[in-house]
Amino acid sequence: MVTGGSRGLGLEMVRAFARRGADIVITSRKIESCEAAAREVRSLGRKALAYGAHVGHWDEMTGLVDTAYHAFGKVDILVNNAGMAPLAPSSLETSEELFDKVIAVNFKGPFRLCSLVGSRMYAGEGGAIINISSTGSLRPNPRNGPYAGAKAALNALTEVFSKEYAPKVRVNTLVPGPFLTDIAKGWSETAKTTRNNAASRIGRPEEITTAALYLASPASSFTYGSMVRVDGGPL
Repeated sequence: MVTGGSRGLGLEMVRAFARRGADIVITSRKIESCEAAAREVRSLGRKALAYGAHVGHWDEMTGLVDTAYHAFGKVDILVNNAGMAPLAPSSLETSEELFDKVIAVNFKGPFRLCSLVGSRMYAGEGGAIINISSTGSLRPNPRNGPYAGAKAALNALTEVFSKEYAPKVRVNTLVPGPFLTDIAKGWSETAKTTRNNAASRIGRPEEITTAALYLASPASSFTYGSMVRVDGGPL
């Protein structure tokens, strides 16, 4: 199950999992985008379920999880990827509505899904949960306080659930920097090719998927509650 799986890093991970034999539950707010991603998965010979839901809406998560288990019988891998990072004019001018939306999508939704899916994994055969954080949680900037705070809380959440559902469920965090996915289409050519990091560039999609595949697979059988940075490295 991949939230925010219809575009960006989420879609890249959906493709990578499907190519390696996974059936996928794809969810985001726009069911049409989920259906398009599901058709792509089916073209690879795998099953796919498209489900429109807003991860920031607590009650919608129960329906998502129940539908996924009804369709496939279990969820082996949960990727909490959905997020939003709108900039405010300033911290003072951040509205309560914007603050609540950012916290709901980036923290409340993953908390609820970790609870719903993680508890079923623990009662069953186990599984892996991957929370997608951001370098903003480690090196935050002004005008993005709610997002940075929510992602920092998500980092802490990983350790909470890692301890709660161990040893049957491995819960880890991926901490990506900027990646050249479809969301970079509006960036300038300079922004697409140069970054102020050790690698001096932004990431290629395959560089996030290899990390996700590692955390989802038995190759990471001794990795619990970790934060794996995939960000080109700090200067």
